[in-house]
Amino acid sequence: MRDRASDAVEEMDLPGCDPGRLERTYAQFALVNRVVAGWRGIYRSRIRPRLTPDSPTSLLDIGCGGGDVSVLLARWAARDGLRLDVTAIDPDPRAILFARGRHATADVAFRQASSAELLEEGHRYHLVVSNHVLHHLGGLEAFLAESAMLSNDAVIHNDIRRSPAAYALFSAGSWVLAGSYIRQDGLTSIRRSYTSAELAAAAPPGWTVARHAPFRNLLLLDTSDGDYPERPASRD
Repeated sequence: MRDRASDAVEEMDLPGCDPGRLERTYAQFALVNRVVAGWRGIYRSRIRPRLTPDSPTSLLDIGCGGGDVSVLLARWAARDGLRLDVTAIDPDPRAILFARGRHATADVAFRQASSAELLEEGHRYHLVVSNHVLHHLGGLEAFLAESAMLSNDAVIHNDIRRSPAAYALFSAGSWVLAGSYIRQDGLTSIRRSYTSAELAAAAPPGWTVARHAPFRNLLLLDTSDGDYPERPASRD
């Protein structure tokens, strides 16, 4: 756990992974994210204060997977009487197919797309978020530049913070999640994830890292001043 296992591969990311296990993985994400991702606290402290009951605030969720985080954010805002328009994207057609079927009645727009495609189309959003995306990337520069240019208020990337304790606790508590890729890929994700110091060193100037419970890093950027980084020519 001392060094980041950047070359480790998660089974669900493979094109030929078992479709039944993949679907159960997306379904179980809803429970896992509720328990360990910490989005309720993030919503209360960093998203809700930016919302109003009068004019809609637009939010983009990049790499939405099964769509449960996107739906939670939309529902929490609605219950608070606040207007939040949520768009959720993922480049994997399997994820979007699941999300659309699972959350057909949710007030969230799901789309198969990448952040680069949305930029090419000229889209902008007040808030840009992601959940458990950073550790999947080979490099951060292009992804962070794209998310910054898509936002005109703030960017919040929530990811796992690597530690022996996180690994041990997830290993002990994930046995109940049978029939999916959650346990094996979750342990791989922890090994691939950044410590707070590593993430701060890897991020470009202007980004800040905040530790968040349980075992999470928030990579944050205020884009309200309109000072966006230039887009790199290609992804890492």
